[in-house]
Amino acid sequence: MRALALDCLEDMKAEETIEIDLVGKTSLADTMIITSGRSQRHVGAIADRILQDMKSKGFGSARVEGLPACDWVLIDAGDVLVHIFRPEVRGFYNLEKMWGADRPAGLLAG
Repeated sequence: MRALALDCLEDMKAEETIEIDLVGKTSLADTMIITSGRSQRHVGAIADRILQDMKSKGFGSARVEGLPACDWVLIDAGDVLVHIFRPEVRGFYNLEKMWGADRPAGLLAG
């Protein structure tokens, strides 16, 4: 699931994608992925793509919050949490700092 999400984010030109290892920090998930879309439409398109790919590859359905507003969409796929933000909203909530991701484990070109 993690690789699927990261591949989708790269294909959809998501920006400033980071991956935070949550093992030992919380029981919520093993991995948190945080990324940005350029607009509400881009955020929604990224989320739709991840959900479609999950379904087509047999990962079942994830819990989704934030559609249709698309300022911040959360996809909870069990072991993987994907947060897709508009840049202004991402800066306001600053999840990277909250989860101690001063130096992200995985940084993709954005």
